[in-house]
Amino acid sequence: MTSAPYRSTPVFDETTLPAALRKEHTTKAGVWGVIRVLEGRLRLTYLEPPSEVVLEAGHHGIVQPQQPHFVEPLGPMKMQVDFHEHPPEG
Repeated sequence: MTSAPYRSTPVFDETTLPAALRKEHTTKAGVWGVIRVLEGRLRLTYLEPPSEVVLEAGHHGIVQPQQPHFVEPLGPMKMQVDFHEHPPEG
């Protein structure tokens, strides 16, 4: 059973992606983030533990509660973040 997000951001593109998401930030305690790329590509960098992944449409990134991270558009893209109170499945 997949839980529905309790909140989602607007859809952002490479020009509307907020500066706050482009620099180090975290989700709140108990909040999981699912970064969904709708078009194009986006680099997701985790700071703890250090790693990075390039996300494309159909491949989402999961951010654990309070996990420091930031994102960087790799050209034209559209993305959205869903927020969950429990670990998302898949």
